[in-house]
Amino acid sequence: MNKYSRRESLAAAAALFLANSAAAVPTVRAAPSTALRLGLVTYNWGKTWDLPTVIKNCSETGFEGVELRSTHRHGVEITLNKQQRAEVRSRFDDSPVELMGLGSACEYHATDPAELQVNLTETREFLQLSHDVGSTGVKVRPNQLPKGVRWEKTIEQIGRSLNEVGRMADDLNQQIRVEVHGRGTSELPVMKAIMDVADHPSVGICWNCNAADMNGKGFEYNFKLVEDRLATVHIHDLRSQQYPWKDLFALLKEVDTSPFTGWTLLEDGKVPDKIVQAMHENTKLWKQLVG
Repeated sequence: MNKYSRRESLAAAAALFLANSAAAVPTVRAAPSTALRLGLVTYNWGKTWDLPTVIKNCSETGFEGVELRSTHRHGVEITLNKQQRAEVRSRFDDSPVELMGLGSACEYHATDPAELQVNLTETREFLQLSHDVGSTGVKVRPNQLPKGVRWEKTIEQIGRSLNEVGRMADDLNQQIRVEVHGRGTSELPVMKAIMDVADHPSVGICWNCNAADMNGKGFEYNFKLVEDRLATVHIHDLRSQQYPWKDLFALLKEVDTSPFTGWTLLEDGKVPDKIVQAMHENTKLWKQLVG
């Protein structure tokens, strides 16, 4: 078995992409129509909130929607029965906040076939839950390029698995949102290679605002590698200047391709002392960036 270092595997993925798709970088569109929308991911700012609190805090601070992360206090999990799912759906239907998606930790890089199957089965369960509670998609992720495994094999496995769950999503009128995440797999040339295999139209990318977005040929180049597959965006606390927010939003305002939903969702691991105040401040900054 050939063994690749992380640097070698990333270089190989980048070389494959550059060799085969030099003309594939999308051109800028002059008349976009997808309106950007502000939402919250309940990791971690809403981790301790029940559903009424999630809805109250989002509605009072200008957050139009929410992606509910599994395992958090709101309790929207695949274990809910039919009546409980109907109650969740009704709660959001009666509120100004849209339940736009669910956040799972399903991933498809495992070297053990049984572990991979567990993740595929759990993805189907999350898709059914998303359908039942009235949301439109499920966030999944790659999480690493396993050591000792040829990068081509892992990329092919992840891509084929995403096509399988994409077909599941299509059956339920849902979307698979693949977070740019993980050791090695957060590099945009690698994500591009994965998505070249995962060509099902119900599978899109969740841009994750990683430090790695600036690697290689730079931020704009990396963004354009995958903008035609963009579905959602996880932003972070906009009060931080550690990411090129102006550049990101300028590029987002140019995107007008399926499967982009327009959702920009605040997800930040560092919890401020005054979360609601921080949400108000982020809404103001978000509006300035959207223009």
